[in-house]
Amino acid sequence: MSTAKSYNISKQVVWKAYQCVKANGGAAGIDEQSIAQFEQDLQRNLYKVWNRMSSGSYFPPPVRQVEIPKRSGGKRALGIPTVADRVAQTAVKLLVEPRLDCLFHPDSYGYRPGKSAQQAVAITRKRCWNHNWVVEFDIRGAFDHIDHGLLLKAVKHHIKEGWILLYIERWLKAPFVTVEGIQVPRESGTPQGGVISPLLMNLFMHYAFDIWMQRSFPACPFARYADDGVPRRRDEGRNPRRCRAA
Repeated sequence: MSTAKSYNISKQVVWKAYQCVKANGGAAGIDEQSIAQFEQDLQRNLYKVWNRMSSGSYFPPPVRQVEIPKRSGGKRALGIPTVADRVAQTAVKLLVEPRLDCLFHPDSYGYRPGKSAQQAVAITRKRCWNHNWVVEFDIRGAFDHIDHGLLLKAVKHHIKEGWILLYIERWLKAPFVTVEGIQVPRESGTPQGGVISPLLMNLFMHYAFDIWMQRSFPACPFARYADDGVPRRRDEGRNPRRCRAA
């Protein structure tokens, strides 16, 4: 009997992914298994993740939805994957992020290695002195409403490995369980709280906003942090209405 796997996934990548998950901490997912509990049978649990991902039989469990208060009032819904699923997502992220991050705009600051909110604030403050017009935006429910078709089109443009595409699509379609215990299918969006979600958000916004700004308003610098942004312009230019519309 052949023991060859469908996909060549390194065990070292899965181990490194676990170390990242452990370092980041976080709550238990739908299975109520904490990181400490996952570690009680660590070798077996990591082997299961690797074995299922390598054979193409890994299906992410539903995401546990939790609600946290927002500073502006109301609540924000986060999706908490299981510890094992966070390991699986991190394994993919470790392989994909270096290839995608180098594509992103230098003024994209959210959820990127070597970038921070403080840097976004600093460049925004600096541009206040020579750009009088500013538009601030915050896309409501951006993580929850990303179009899967458009996102996958962007992913497939840069990622060719079939197994990575397979699991990204499965993560996008994984249902979530509400705080009331109701399982809901996911038809759009990527859960805010998922390991790979910020990277997918940045890829989507790279095309939906950053590239659009470069083509349509090349004279307007901006700073963007995920789904929040501050485009600027020195003056209204020859077309004030177009400037305000931007």
